[in-house]
Amino acid sequence: MAITERLYEAARPIWDAQLEHPFVRGLADGTLSEERFRRWVLQDYRYLQEFARVFAWAAAKAPRLESMSWYASVLDLTLNTEMELHRTYAARFEISPEELEAEPMWPTTRAYTDFLVRTAADGGMAPLLAALLPCAWGYSYIGRELARQDPPEDQRYADWIELYASDEFAGAATWLREEMDREAAHLSPSEERRVEELFILSSQYEWLFWEMCWKGEEWPV
Repeated sequence: MAITERLYEAARPIWDAQLEHPFVRGLADGTLSEERFRRWVLQDYRYLQEFARVFAWAAAKAPRLESMSWYASVLDLTLNTEMELHRTYAARFEISPEELEAEPMWPTTRAYTDFLVRTAADGGMAPLLAALLPCAWGYSYIGRELARQDPPEDQRYADWIELYASDEFAGAATWLREEMDREAAHLSPSEERRVEELFILSSQYEWLFWEMCWKGEEWPV
């Protein structure tokens, strides 16, 4: 069994809990309040800025030229295409580029992105990928599961589901899984346990991100 299959089985209860989270369920049936989704748009923009740094580290650490090129292209895509698309999408919720840039990171966003960047900076490729995968793979997984249902009437939510259910997004997640399997081929048992620990922790942060956007969050002092 490939390591990514084992990682998925280990984290599956968390992934299933994401599908059942009221934020995700509200996206699926269109009942999610606009206020709650605006929280996601704002915090995800801040998340993407740090997420790009992980791909910068991946490009620097990749052992193969092919992998280095792919990570560099994703970094360019994130900074120069995806973030512009995010700004365009935010405008549909009357969120200006200035609001996106001025939005402070909430505690969960800060903790999650600091974890990702630290893992990318401090470890090798296998730990980096273990921390990265639950976002890239997880959003594809959620998008495809939600796409099995009738689309919500709110076109903005329907477009969100269509994006993350797309073949293009799934293809990127598949590439990263194959990269993880290749990098993990020579790991020791203790290194494999560390990879699983990071994958589960990142999956837990993914659940917490939905929870943050559902309930709202602020620094207590």
